[in-house]
Amino acid sequence: MQRIATVERNTGETQISLTLNLDGSGKCAVENPIGFFDHLLSSFCKHGLFDLSGKIQGDLNVDQHHTIEDAGIVLGLCFAKALGDCAGIFRSGFFLYPMDESLLQASVDFGGRPFLVCNAALSGIPLVSVQNGKSGTFQTDCFDDFWNGFVQGARCNLHLDTIRGRSDHHKMEGLFKAASRAIRSAVEIDPRRNGAIPSTKGVIV
Repeated sequence: MQRIATVERNTGETQISLTLNLDGSGKCAVENPIGFFDHLLSSFCKHGLFDLSGKIQGDLNVDQHHTIEDAGIVLGLCFAKALGDCAGIFRSGFFLYPMDESLLQASVDFGGRPFLVCNAALSGIPLVSVQNGKSGTFQTDCFDDFWNGFVQGARCNLHLDTIRGRSDHHKMEGLFKAASRAIRSAVEIDPRRNGAIPSTKGVIV
């Protein structure tokens, strides 16, 4: 069974279309105008072994908030659509990711109740760079916005914590990697479950 989903979401602020394969090989082929965001999405795919493709556009003349938050919503909706009723999956996952001086932690539960706790401990100062010939500038205050959009779309409970660290780059990248590994663990098929829905309710709502 292929667990692949495509979601398109168009508003007056953003135009986003993404296709997600939960059982991929880590390929990321997403057109988006924010260089450092490329880096984060690529890290998410590579470490979660998710394939992601599509296009992200938004009103960057305003700021990055709408674009990044809505990308999180659409990615979350892709997960929800690809998982369906969540039959047979492990449902929850946890990962502790070390990245140089930083140590990052992620815990997730696809239990149908969206909630985000994000203690990234970021400075709030934008990262400024040029990547692949385009601006790599990234508003660090949008980091929480992405994950808040994701949990709303995916209907999952997600805790992200920086245990220690200095570099905002390392904290954000490490949290994306930790989240991808935790999510990968949660959405993988549990061979002992024999296709049952992982809830005492008999349904995930």
